[in-house]
Amino acid sequence: MEKKNVFILPGEMAVSKHPAMFSTLLGSCVAICLYNPKMKYGGINHYMLPTGEKVESMKGKYGDYATEKLVEMMMKLDPDIKNLQAHVFGGGAVVGHLSAGEGIGKKNIELAKTLLDHYGIKIKTWEVGGNNGRKIYFDTEKGEIESKLIERSEMTLQLEQKKKALASRKIRVLVVDDSSTIRQIITNALHTDKDIEVIGDAEDPYHARERILELDPDVITLDIIMPKMDGVTFLKKLMIHMPKPVVIVSSVAQKGSKQRFRAEEIGAVDVVDKEDLQLYKGLETTAKILIPKVKMAAATIVKKKVKEDIQHI
Repeated sequence: MEKKNVFILPGEMAVSKHPAMFSTLLGSCVAICLYNPKMKYGGINHYMLPTGEKVESMKGKYGDYATEKLVEMMMKLDPDIKNLQAHVFGGGAVVGHLSAGEGIGKKNIELAKTLLDHYGIKIKTWEVGGNNGRKIYFDTEKGEIESKLIERSEMTLQLEQKKKALASRKIRVLVVDDSSTIRQIITNALHTDKDIEVIGDAEDPYHARERILELDPDVITLDIIMPKMDGVTFLKKLMIHMPKPVVIVSSVAQKGSKQRFRAEEIGAVDVVDKEDLQLYKGLETTAKILIPKVKMAAATIVKKKVKEDIQHI
């Protein structure tokens, strides 16, 4: 019989009594592979989180349900649970698209151990943790499982270093706007979060350049309409000579506007319409909108651009 190739996505599980090659890609997620050497069949799950509220269409993403269901499916083909052996992979402390969140990998690993001990299923392979993702290939005909580490890219390594640095201190923000009143409102709003510190401000791009060189901020909030040079032109220069994560905060950056599109194309991490902040109605709305965007920007790697990249923008 021809061997089936089945790729398992996060939240999915499968069992096959016929020869199959299961494969999956893991970061902080965990895959439990169960094999029955007596009957020569196997199954696999791929869960993202240890536990959580069970929405019917998303049950498989949680380890407690996914493991219980996998064991149940395996035992329908052979009710003797003693014939099962487990191989566990994943739970890496990774960043980027393979991560389900900080510390999740460790919790996923702990759940796998707890549940397999509960069922009395012997663990034959325990390849978990570390800082890399993994590719898994499970041949249910032979009971063989191949695990390959995924090499981390240069950008992933830079992001890890950046997150590690920010974990030990506050996010340093420079506020650039020609209105002293708005600069003060944005500063006060950001200071409501204990993880953010506004280290300076500037009323125009020329002053901002001096402050950037002097203070080396992690994030810049930048207005567009300013004296001496507009914010979009300044953003272009910044991305070429000294790239920094920038959140545009401007009254001419409405959704669908040309200015918003240009700012995003040049390299702004995010763009906020000042009207949405309700700047003169207290700090609550401004803080609620800006703080998450500043934190996201702080965790972003901004690539340096060359003039040719943005000449047409």
